[in-house]
Amino acid sequence: METTGTRRSMAWLLGVWGLTRVVLLLFVFKVYVFPGPDVTSDVSVIYQGWYDVLRTGTFPLGDVTWQYPPAAALPILSPALVFWLDYPSAFFVLAFTADLVVLLLLLYAGLRPDRTLRGTWVWVAGVPLLGPTVYARYDVMVTAVAVAALLAGTRRPRLMGALAAFGAMVKVWPVLLLLAARGRAAWGWAALTIGVLSAVFALAMPGAFAFLTFQRDRGTEVESLGALVFHVARQHGWDGQVLLNYGSVEFLGPYVDVVSTAALALSGLAFGWLLLWRLRARRFEAHTLADAAFVAVLMFTTTSRVISPQYMVWLVGLAAVCLCFRESQMRRPVALVLAASLVTVLEFPVWFAHVVASDSLGITLLFLRNGLLVVATLLAARELWHATAIRATPAAVPAQTTRAKETSLPS
Repeated sequence: METTGTRRSMAWLLGVWGLTRVVLLLFVFKVYVFPGPDVTSDVSVIYQGWYDVLRTGTFPLGDVTWQYPPAAALPILSPALVFWLDYPSAFFVLAFTADLVVLLLLLYAGLRPDRTLRGTWVWVAGVPLLGPTVYARYDVMVTAVAVAALLAGTRRPRLMGALAAFGAMVKVWPVLLLLAARGRAAWGWAALTIGVLSAVFALAMPGAFAFLTFQRDRGTEVESLGALVFHVARQHGWDGQVLLNYGSVEFLGPYVDVVSTAALALSGLAFGWLLLWRLRARRFEAHTLADAAFVAVLMFTTTSRVISPQYMVWLVGLAAVCLCFRESQMRRPVALVLAASLVTVLEFPVWFAHVVASDSLGITLLFLRNGLLVVATLLAARELWHATAIRATPAAVPAQTTRAKETSLPS
């Protein structure tokens, strides 16, 4: 009976995954046009422009939109592997392949003893909620590396450390996967991997770490939590502007630097809480590694100066790993992240013009999406703390048992 149920669940999983992914491919290949601005232009214009520069053996030093660690060159150059297709088509195929890799990893994990396929369902359902943006950014490739790292973490800490470090050299955030790593193996291999990759890129390609300056100079992006201040302020005469700046649509004008600094301060507070949790945590279960990574990335995403739609792919991937474990307490935060993903596709790309205009619809969507992320962050942090950092109260010994023991004592 259990085997029959598993087979039926697998059939549904694969069927829903296949159907939804075909729809995403039809959108990115423009067989059908998705509402809102063209999400594929980043691939055909920005990524392909970087590709042309990277092929010459240097990073795009004159382009402030290049804000990524040096190993980000690898996914940008990867369409060369599919040389019989044009650049955008090859990129979409590789993004689809990364999605498939995550599915297979989650299926492998979910079918093991004491695991569940709930996590696989989170990935199958969560990705299409974000629309075609998932296949038009390289974040799905980084997420595949992060999922592999977390699933390797409990049994193969060295592999986990190397994968997390490689992911961090592609897009920084996977370094947070190491938060709950215990022992020296994961951290040691992470440090070794980062050191080797940094040396290779620094020697082989000029400008490997120019991204640090470009990232430092970013402002407040219109979809971020802090941006809500200016969306509301525009309704009351704030005279700032909304412009394309550093590769994203940002607010520029009075007090933007104050809000950006406040966002950095919130991220600093998040880091302080995570450090305190790590010092206080006493109970580490098989799922703690994934739960802690989910909480950490959720915190830094929510407090960031930029909450681009593709950031949600990271959260969906980590949420899926959490729910592979039956004992994970992240079910409610994961549900909120999935709800936020649905709102995200409405604010970008469907009604992004309303967000840029700061009208009532745009502000409502941002309050709802960012509000869901804030609540998910607080709930997830609370669950992690209670599950690991609060000492369990010893179970009371029943009075009847105590009396029996006393009776059995010799007089």
